[in-house]
Amino acid sequence: MSLPSQHPAAAEVSPVWSGKIFNGDWIDGRGGAMDVVAPATGQVIGTVGAATTADLDAAVASAREAQREWASLPYDQRAKVFRTAAALLEARPERLAGWLVPEAGSGGGKAAFEVFLVISELQQCAALTAEPYGELLRSFKPRLSMVRRVPFGVVGVISPFNFPAILSMRSVAPALAVGNAVVLKPDPRTSVSGGLALAELFAEAGLPGGLLHVLAGGADVGAALVSHPDVPCISFTGSTAVGRSIATAAGPLLKKVHLELGGNNALLVLPDADIDAAASAGAWASFLHQGQICMTAGRHLVPRHLVSEYVAKLADKAKNVPVGDPADPANVLGPIIDASQRDRVHDIVTRSVEQGARLAAGGSYDELFYEPTVLAEVPLDAPAFTEEIFGPVAPVAGYDTVDEAVDIINASEYGLSVAILTGDAFGAMELAGRIKSGAVHINDQTVDDEAVAPFGGTKASGTGGRFGGKASLDTFSDVQWITAQGQIERYPF
Repeated sequence: MSLPSQHPAAAEVSPVWSGKIFNGDWIDGRGGAMDVVAPATGQVIGTVGAATTADLDAAVASAREAQREWASLPYDQRAKVFRTAAALLEARPERLAGWLVPEAGSGGGKAAFEVFLVISELQQCAALTAEPYGELLRSFKPRLSMVRRVPFGVVGVISPFNFPAILSMRSVAPALAVGNAVVLKPDPRTSVSGGLALAELFAEAGLPGGLLHVLAGGADVGAALVSHPDVPCISFTGSTAVGRSIATAAGPLLKKVHLELGGNNALLVLPDADIDAAASAGAWASFLHQGQICMTAGRHLVPRHLVSEYVAKLADKAKNVPVGDPADPANVLGPIIDASQRDRVHDIVTRSVEQGARLAAGGSYDELFYEPTVLAEVPLDAPAFTEEIFGPVAPVAGYDTVDEAVDIINASEYGLSVAILTGDAFGAMELAGRIKSGAVHINDQTVDDEAVAPFGGTKASGTGGRFGGKASLDTFSDVQWITAQGQIERYPF
């Protein structure tokens, strides 16, 4: 998919959602309106409605009412909505990519890939509607005993800025597919590509009104969504720190809480790996979308005798990645989302160099454009090695034995994604069993996700369920046990 050199969304005249929130119709938010700003240029490229907690209360009430009829529809009628939405987006990918580029700072390739992921999610969720939702159980009594999956009712979704479309859709679509209504609060920095553009797509695809609500707003709206008594399930994707706060708030309410959190993912280069190929995989894993991905490789572990060669190749790649306004297709990487995040990235790099890391490439920025950065000889206790950076930084450290490398990987509080690069794939399969991570990719890099695969992390990288395939049925529905027998059971009382 090719993208025009100018922001197509910015040139569009009065999109249907301009200055609006979504409740099945496009309505004014009680909080007025918010500007949509392109981080690459600072240009205001649109406006969205600003929701308040009063808007949230109205949305939940509407969602509860609409959900009952939606859940009772035959599965093929629900499936049709997802198939239609996928076809609409496949026919006009620019309707979403055209916003991912300016609003989220996505390079053209990243935007196209994200659109592909959204289409895949919609197609998979069409299939999810037809999945068996129960099973027959054995019983010591002469009766039918069965378990079935039932929708929660209303699912609250809070999504992040980095891959806003797919990280919203992979909660919204399966929650709808199994019969729930959804209230979505996207990150206010990406309210269009993370919410309103998706709502427009679903509306055109025939989703009945009241089932999906998109409320752009601040942290107060998110907090109210988490604590709302009529929202029994929360799906949050974002930082571990915020995830802990949500878990603390939701715990006393005994809600189902699905947390997809941060990562400090390791890319393990084994002694028999092809170093040229490893450096290519490592560059992609650390620099894609400016490193603003939970699956980004934040720790490169390389045999000590190969570190110099690996760092040289990785640094050469870093120095040759074009960075700039992603509206220009020549620029592979775009801006960091805002100045606060850029300053955090630079602070981690600076402190790590002060603690002994060597700057092999990058380490500086212009406005929000941070150069792809390679840090060599990184101490294991340096912030670049212990913290999730969320920037285009590749910290490299050496190891002496594979056992030592595994211990280093497992010592992290995070457990989201690990890559093992090797000439012996079957040996790496055995090694993967020793690694505490939600995903292990052998001879690929850490950034990987498919709609059909169960995705999620362990430890501080997530809790509460998995996204993808049949796992989404477990995550977004509850269990009901039913028994039936032909006559009323008689008891001795």
